[in-house]
Amino acid sequence: MTTRKTTAVLLGVLCAGALIAGGCKNVKKADYDAAIVENTKLRERIATLQGKVRDSNEQVDAAQRAKDDALAQQRSQYQSQLDAARQAQAITPINQTSGFEGIPGVQTSVGGGGELVVAVEGDVLFDSGKVALKSTARKSLDRVAGVINSRYRGQQIRIEGYTDSDPIRKSKWRSNEHLSAERALAVETYLVKKGVKNDRVYSAAFGPANSKSTKKDSRRVEIVILGS
Repeated sequence: MTTRKTTAVLLGVLCAGALIAGGCKNVKKADYDAAIVENTKLRERIATLQGKVRDSNEQVDAAQRAKDDALAQQRSQYQSQLDAARQAQAITPINQTSGFEGIPGVQTSVGGGGELVVAVEGDVLFDSGKVALKSTARKSLDRVAGVINSRYRGQQIRIEGYTDSDPIRKSKWRSNEHLSAERALAVETYLVKKGVKNDRVYSAAFGPANSKSTKKDSRRVEIVILGS
């Protein structure tokens, strides 16, 4: 019984192989060639489509780079215009009214960097060798503070103290630099009391440096209005 079953299985396998072989032989050459041609066309179409996709990606990248460059250039132009506008706002040209005209003991000019310089005569502000503000000083500084608060409230302010070149002999100050520092600080303190914000004003002492043509003009406090 076992031999018969084995023989039957072998015959079945041989018959299946014969059918398969016979099936392959029955495929027409024309159909085979047509399949090869169709496969070749598909490969070529796939390659063409891949090339188009690659070209499209390159075009998109190039367009994005051009767009980024254009935006960067435009941003740079806008920034330059903004900087120019801020500078024009921060600087008061000498041929325009500054708001300080007519204040006793006050003269205005434009510094080398375009800053507005408001010079207050030292003799209007202080007695000789003193740092306490005179009554005449308060009247002038009240008006100065009013102009600063109304027209220059967003800008930094430096208070510069100056003296003449005469050496200190009678007063308690060790040098003209010390005297100019205390005078600048006195003006700064008064302006802050009158509403000028403390975080945008500071003082500096220069003593006899940058003297003027006369001793009277050299004794002064300059209120320098800087950019914002």
